[in-house]
Amino acid sequence: MIVKLSEQDIKKYNWYIWRFFIGCFALLIILIGLAAFGVFGALPSLHDLENPKSDQATYVYASDNIPGTRNLQILGKYWHTANRSNVTFKQISPNAINALVATEDNHFYSHSGIDFGRSFTIILYGMIGKRQGASTITQQLAKNQFADEKPATNAINRILQKLRELIIAIRIEKHYTKQEILTMYLNTVDFGNNTAGIQSAAQTYFNTTADKLTPEQAATLIALLKAPTQYSPIKHPKASKKRRDFILGRMASEGFLTEGQANECMEKSLDIDFHPINHFEGPAPYFRAVLKDEVKKILRDNSILKPDGTKYDLDRDGLKIYTTINSRMQDYAEQAQREYMHDLQNQFSAEWKGVSMAKRTSNYDLVINSGIQQSDRYKSLKLQGETDEEIKQNFYTPDTLDLFTWHGDVDTLMRPIDSVLYSKMLLHNSLMSMDPTTGYIKAWVGGINFEHFKYDQVKVGTRQVGSTAKPFTYAVAIENGYSPCYQVNNVPISIDGWSPRSDPKETLPGMITLRSALAHSQNWVTAFVMDTVKPPLVVELIKNMGITTEVDPFPSICLGVFNASVYDMTGAYSAFVNHGLWTEPTFLLRIEDKNGNVIYNSSPKRKQAMNEEYAYVMVDMLRSVVDMDNKATGNRLRWKYNFTNPIAGKTGTTSDNSDGWFIGAVPQLVTGIWTGCEDHDFHFRSTHTGEGANSALPIFALYLKKVYADQSLGIKKDKNFELPKKPLTTELDCSKYTQQQKGINEVEKKLSF
Repeated sequence: MIVKLSEQDIKKYNWYIWRFFIGCFALLIILIGLAAFGVFGALPSLHDLENPKSDQATYVYASDNIPGTRNLQILGKYWHTANRSNVTFKQISPNAINALVATEDNHFYSHSGIDFGRSFTIILYGMIGKRQGASTITQQLAKNQFADEKPATNAINRILQKLRELIIAIRIEKHYTKQEILTMYLNTVDFGNNTAGIQSAAQTYFNTTADKLTPEQAATLIALLKAPTQYSPIKHPKASKKRRDFILGRMASEGFLTEGQANECMEKSLDIDFHPINHFEGPAPYFRAVLKDEVKKILRDNSILKPDGTKYDLDRDGLKIYTTINSRMQDYAEQAQREYMHDLQNQFSAEWKGVSMAKRTSNYDLVINSGIQQSDRYKSLKLQGETDEEIKQNFYTPDTLDLFTWHGDVDTLMRPIDSVLYSKMLLHNSLMSMDPTTGYIKAWVGGINFEHFKYDQVKVGTRQVGSTAKPFTYAVAIENGYSPCYQVNNVPISIDGWSPRSDPKETLPGMITLRSALAHSQNWVTAFVMDTVKPPLVVELIKNMGITTEVDPFPSICLGVFNASVYDMTGAYSAFVNHGLWTEPTFLLRIEDKNGNVIYNSSPKRKQAMNEEYAYVMVDMLRSVVDMDNKATGNRLRWKYNFTNPIAGKTGTTSDNSDGWFIGAVPQLVTGIWTGCEDHDFHFRSTHTGEGANSALPIFALYLKKVYADQSLGIKKDKNFELPKKPLTTELDCSKYTQQQKGINEVEKKLSF
């Protein structure tokens, strides 16, 4: 039955419908007004809009530029939950901008933050409990940046949240240009794999920068914004390509690409060059770890705070840290380590092949048990409440383990107890290279593999220094009137009950000069010099040369029976090269906040540790370590590695060949190197392989060859060590020297306590 309505009834129902829509519109206006006044939640202030909150990675910069550009090399980053890096609009490829606009908001350039037709649709869908993703780019930015609240759990709250986003979007449009909005958006959105921002995404997925993104690369990245996991080119390449091609089609529809260009791009594969950035990868990981702790300490000790009075967070606040490290020299140092340590590990393993470590190693059980208790596996089992017996059984049960090798990490079936022994048998190595004049550290290799062994052996770790300490004793003698040509009978000596040993095969018989004694690392003559100058004066010089560890005034310190770091020892030798002026080894230049404001400038300490003439005499004596003859401990730099330029240096080997050292110097560079096992009880069986001349010097040689080959570094091969400003009074030519001319008897009398 059809009911025919009168004209009056139609007008009546139309009025009801209009009243409903007018009421809804009025309610919406009221709600928008209430939202604008913050009734439904606080809105960002003008200051908040000008300073949007977003976690930003802190950058660590090397001191050298990227070839062909003015941009500094990036050593690495510190970040929290996402690796984020900000760029300017000009540093973003137009392809990324166009892909974003074509896909997410094709009316972006014509609206004022709200696409009303789409927004009303979103609200209506919200009323009936459905989600609708049609927000403008500005609204999405408002949601991501300024609406700090959890997702709503019901329709009413979703509507109120959306209203707040509308108001914030309008305010954003008032305070920012379209370019600024696009830049802010692309700098903050999530691209998956702990990567936020277009710059980090470009680096992570394509190993490029945001300004170089091609249309198909840009489309692949913009596809991730819809669902980072679902459209991941790593986990779901088919879905990623399908979404990428859809976006390329949208770019063509909006006139950003021609149909031909879009089709050409669609035919290409994803061509992903995946470089997930983490704290282990990249150059100088040990350095970056030490640097992070140092920067935290600097900010804390100097009470450096953000403008709002809160503390800086290196993982969130986008600081810029400028260092002295040269990225190429760092690379050469790491290469040199890899090239030689692989061979040296084979030498070490060959020495112990077929030999029972348990029978031949002091404190074997103690060291292994200590290794077990220090392992992550042991600590994890303890936290799980396992008993000691259960843990022991676990360590004797074969399991698939990830092990470091010089061929790369391997997964192998092994008992965890055997993996502890394996790690104890690995040789470790560290290197630091610095400019002796400025004190700037150019390369820092703190260990063999940061992912497996995080303990830094440049600055944090200390080891017995062996014969690298001998120059300190000779330097005191030179300062007190001795000449490098002064002769001493190389015979056994006892000082207050201490009698140093000397390998008969390495001992030079008869009267020898101090120069020869240092060049051939003779213990008895060194002890004689110590007995003459006395330990307190040597300790005083050691401290003036920047050694920070404890050094007791015992005669044995002349042979290096004390611990020091590669950092301190390299800095000390730099004082010899730098006219006796000790300059604190420096690796941090300045720190800037995310806006480029300098918040810290370094000011290295300097001290005249010894007279410049005597410092030069020591350099001349250290050159004899390399030059004197083929038995001089550093001479293989000549006969094996074919260096012909001026080089000074000193090898060092400790008891039982536990530590091997070489500290080498050329006029513009001083480099310290240490090699040894994690524990002193594990060591080379022979001095032939364990001495510093074999375990450390070759890395110096390989590194220096690479540095000299790169002429752009400015480390000149033909440069000589600088003479003192005043004429020398110490005779260096032993053919012209007589002990009577120097009045040594008076010197000895003066030094007798």
